[in-house]
Amino acid sequence: MALKKNYLVIVGLIGLGVLALGYGLGLSHVEQRLTTLTLLATIVGVLALGAAAWLMNRHAHQPMIAFPWKKTIVMAAIVVLSFVLFALLNYVSSIYNVRWDATKFKQHTLTSKTKGVLQDLTENVAITIFYVGLPPKYLDDLLKEYERQSQGKVKTEIVDPLVQLGYAAQFGRVVKADEKKAFVRSGHEEREINFGDQPLTEEMLTNTVLRITRKARTACFLTGHKELPVFDKSETGLTTLVKLLLGNNIVVKELFLRMESNIPDDCAVLVIAGPQEFLSPEEEAMVRDYLSKGGDALFLIEHTLITTPEKPLTPEEMDKNPSLNSILNEWGIHVANDIVVDLASHASGDPGSPATRNYMPHEALVKELDYTFYVRPRSISITLQRRPTIKVVPFVLTASKEVSWGETNRLLTVKFNPEEDRMGPVPISVVAWEPRTPDNGKISDTRLIVFTDADFLTNAYIGQFSNARMGLNVISWLAELDYEPFVDQEEIKVERLDLTSQQKRMIAVWLILLPVLIATMGILVWVKKNV
Repeated sequence: MALKKNYLVIVGLIGLGVLALGYGLGLSHVEQRLTTLTLLATIVGVLALGAAAWLMNRHAHQPMIAFPWKKTIVMAAIVVLSFVLFALLNYVSSIYNVRWDATKFKQHTLTSKTKGVLQDLTENVAITIFYVGLPPKYLDDLLKEYERQSQGKVKTEIVDPLVQLGYAAQFGRVVKADEKKAFVRSGHEEREINFGDQPLTEEMLTNTVLRITRKARTACFLTGHKELPVFDKSETGLTTLVKLLLGNNIVVKELFLRMESNIPDDCAVLVIAGPQEFLSPEEEAMVRDYLSKGGDALFLIEHTLITTPEKPLTPEEMDKNPSLNSILNEWGIHVANDIVVDLASHASGDPGSPATRNYMPHEALVKELDYTFYVRPRSISITLQRRPTIKVVPFVLTASKEVSWGETNRLLTVKFNPEEDRMGPVPISVVAWEPRTPDNGKISDTRLIVFTDADFLTNAYIGQFSNARMGLNVISWLAELDYEPFVDQEEIKVERLDLTSQQKRMIAVWLILLPVLIATMGILVWVKKNV
């Protein structure tokens, strides 16, 4: 009986030791810091394994008397592991909503965004497909889904224009035998989709439905101060963002204030994307006037310059890339001349590119967001020097607290200085709003969002993590869209698995723990045979 009891004690000690040691060392590695809890868990794990080894050595040569509990213990362990696996699978499934559609063009699955657009339709929509010959099955399936999800507000048909010449003539088009077109009509509005070179997709149809049933918004991108090029296809350009906005019925145009007397009334949102030169006093006055009348704006502030001790920055370089504090300070927002670093969670192995999902809980802004990352952002402070009607809250903050801060040393020396640096979590984006009554008498509000990085929305980085969704959510909220925007997956192609530094460490921990667990099971089998 004593040996049986010792066997159970040894098994318990080994299990406790492996779990405690794995938890202590694993969490310390993931978080990149040693806390009292992780230290205590590591000590408990070492002591438990040491006690188990001592008992194994003490009873190594004593025969183990068979007892009927062995099978019970094994069955209990299997049951416990089954429950743990079941709970883990349910937890993962609650976070990641995964559906499998084996059809080539996903004709049996409409996204939640398309469903929302169809269910919110206030006008009837007619979709006519011109297809010469026998149409493919995916077209019929796709159109049936649009009819079903719209609850009758969408009517669809597939027409062979060479067979029904008279009907095709009503559309005022001469259709060739090799052409494939879709006509989307609502009221007096009509749009044409040519899908001769590729299959007709859900994104094409939904974008077109939006354009003819919803009033387009205009996003005005400021130019003339070396901002990010709006229609440039290079890595530093914003063409991918422009395509996403157009797909959500937001028209993009450039705005050169030196040729204007004010910001046009049709600007639903003003975007200032990373200016490298200062705005003139007249331009700043126009921006203030625009905001005072209920205009909405997105400020993307460029990062500060960094260097090495061998190449110190000149006074001009120290102040390069304006913070626009002359405007933002009036809203209780102050942008610092530092670089936010996060040693625990960053992208591309660069602590100066913090990756985070620490967001303000605002449904419209954070919907479907996972991690986003930013290239050398600055820290933001919220001040009290503002009108009492202005509300300002942090929007995006660094993921960690103890190992993230605003680094004021711009000589590539990453070390926290409590007297000069700002401790995390550090805000790198804020939201401000104020109720307004413009001259037309309509109640409105001014919405203002500031990011201290502009690169995360460029062609080079917008397809990584949830950067595209962040940019679309923010501009859509500022433009006050009355429907949920969606990301066209044809435009955003993620060809690799993007992991933050913290996620990489978590995978490394599991890759180490799994062999350890397997080895532990082997040790327990050996103990059962020899103790």
